[in-house]
Amino acid sequence: MLDETDEIHPLFARAPSGTEFKKLRKRIVRQTREAVEQYGMVKPGARWLVCLSGGKDSYTLLAVLHELKWRGLLPVDLLACNLDQGQPGFPATVLPEFLEKMGVAHRIEYQDTYSVVVDKVPAGRTYCALCSRLRRGHLYRIAREEGCSAVVLGHHRDDILETFFMNLFHGGRLATMPPKLVNEEGDLFVYRPLAHVAEADCERFARAMNYPIIPCDLCGSQDGLQRQQVKQILDGWEANSPGRRQVMFRALMNARPSHLLDPKLFDFAGLTRETVKLEEKDKGLPKLR
Repeated sequence: MLDETDEIHPLFARAPSGTEFKKLRKRIVRQTREAVEQYGMVKPGARWLVCLSGGKDSYTLLAVLHELKWRGLLPVDLLACNLDQGQPGFPATVLPEFLEKMGVAHRIEYQDTYSVVVDKVPAGRTYCALCSRLRRGHLYRIAREEGCSAVVLGHHRDDILETFFMNLFHGGRLATMPPKLVNEEGDLFVYRPLAHVAEADCERFARAMNYPIIPCDLCGSQDGLQRQQVKQILDGWEANSPGRRQVMFRALMNARPSHLLDPKLFDFAGLTRETVKLEEKDKGLPKLR
């Protein structure tokens, strides 16, 4: 089916015809579809605000969602949105020209949050936390104005893993970015359909498609040393034991509250030997010793 390029969306025009790229594309589409279905993201007839930064991840997100929609597997309306936050050197014409050329419905919004961040953040600190909060607020507003029920982001598997370890190492909690959540106001969903997709696959896909990638460091502030340190740790583990990232990701989908320490998730105080025996009997398990 991936060979039928005469009818596919313009986002896939001039896609490489090699076997490796076809496997990559098929894997990304399959993993995205799995996440969409597993986490119940689709409500037929809904409208999604697909957030596009111009990075490899958001281009991959935009393309795969349009492919799923083209194949009749995503019965929602898609509106791409780029929020130009006024970073110095941001190539403001790249995304509008690309989206027009691809025939993608879109909205470009200019809001100079960069000046606000520079004014508020002390010298030597990263801009990312405040910048992302301001960006999120504007995206929620735009979603409401456009009649969208969900804000859709391009965070992938590795973003989710890195956030988990940042919370573990620096936040003292077991938490990460979920594939689906409701905003604090309770009126919008936030979806991450690439939750199962590896960052390396997004990189290979966007580069192979020759999308006009915009660098993420135009503001001069990267996402903090903490995230970079976590990324380096995960890279080291992956190099020493290929596949480790995927094993850790599966662990996030296989939590056992009774084998952690949070009394809010499991009634340790009410746990008795009789309770365990009854559970073992119900499951047909041998008795614990």
